Amino acid sequence: MALTDRSPHSRSADAGGPAAAGRASFTDHVRAYVALSKPRVIELLLITTIPVMFVAAGGVPPLGTAVATLLFGTMSAASANAMNCYIDRDIDREMRRTRKRPGAMDLVTPRGALVYGLVLAVGSTAGFALLVNWLSAALSLLAIAFYIFVYTMLLKRRTAQNVVWGGIAGCMPVLIGWSAVTGGLAWEPFVLFLVVFFWTPPHTWTLAMRYREDYAAANVPMLPVVAGDRRVLLECVLYSWATAIVSLVFWPVAGTTWFYGAVAAVLGALLVVQAHRLLSRSRAGVSGSRLKTMGFFHLSNAYLALLFVAVTVDPLIAGLLA
Repeated sequence: MALTDRSPHSRSADAGGPAAAGRASFTDHVRAYVALSKPRVIELLLITTIPVMFVAAGGVPPLGTAVATLLFGTMSAASANAMNCYIDRDIDREMRRTRKRPGAMDLVTPRGALVYGLVLAVGSTAGFALLVNWLSAALSLLAIAFYIFVYTMLLKRRTAQNVVWGGIAGCMPVLIGWSAVTGGLAWEPFVLFLVVFFWTPPHTWTLAMRYREDYAAANVPMLPVVAGDRRVLLECVLYSWATAIVSLVFWPVAGTTWFYGAVAAVLGALLVVQAHRLLSRSRAGVSGSRLKTMGFFHLSNAYLALLFVAVTVDPLIAGLLA
C-alpha cells in the first residue's frame, strides 16, 4: 500500500511541514510529541496491564517489576501510536476527528514522528529485556510490529475487518503484564486476551458510526462505511455476548472469588442489554445521530475499566479470605 497523500492540500502541508514545525516553541514541541503518542489510548492499554499483574502475583506485584512494566509498556504503546500517525498522516488530514493530530497539522515533521517512534520502540524493547525479561520484550515488540505492519499498513485501508484482527495488538498488554510477573504464560491471560479481543469491534464500530462520513472521505472501509446500521449493530450484539461470556469464563479458569464473578455478570448484562437496545432502535427505523451510538461507546469504556478493576481487587479479597 503506497503511503501517498490524497489531495493537493495534503501534499502542500507535507511540503511545508518542517518549516511549520520549526516555528513552534520547545513547549509546543513537547506537547506535540506527547499528543503524537495518543495518551488516551495508552491509558486504555495500561488499564488492562496492571490488573493482570495482580492476578499473576496473587496479590500486589513486585514494585520494581510493576514500575518497569508500566514505563516500558507506555513507551511501547507510544512508539506504535507515533508510527501510526506517521503512516496515516494523509488520511488524518481528511477526517474531522483526527485533523488536529500533530502530524496532520505539521506540528511534528514526518521524519521527526518516525524517528520518535523508532527510538521508543528500541528503548522499550531494550528496557523490557534488561529490567523485566526477554519474553515480555518479545511480546512488546510483537505488539508494535503487529499494530504497524498488520493493522495500519495491511488491514486498515483494505478491509472492513480491520479492527477485528488489527485489535490483536491492543490485546497484547494482558500477556505482557502476566509474563512480566511470572516469566511465562498461562490460560488466565489468554482468557483476558479474548475479552479485549471481542470487546474491541463493538467499541470501535459504535464510534465509527458517529464518524462514518470521516472514514468514507478518507476511503477507510470501516464496517459502518460499507454496511448498514442493522448489520453493524447485529455484529455489535454478537461481539458483546462473546465479551460477556468469555469474561465469565475467567471466573473458573483463574479461580477468582464471587466478587469478580458478580461484577463480570452485572457488567456483561449491561453491555449486552445496551447492544440489544441499539439494534432494536435500528430495526424500528431510528438512524443516524438519533441512534445515540456514542452512549454504547462510553459504556464500553466504563465496562472494560470496571471489569479490570474487579480483576485487580479480586486477588486482594482472596488474600483476605484465605
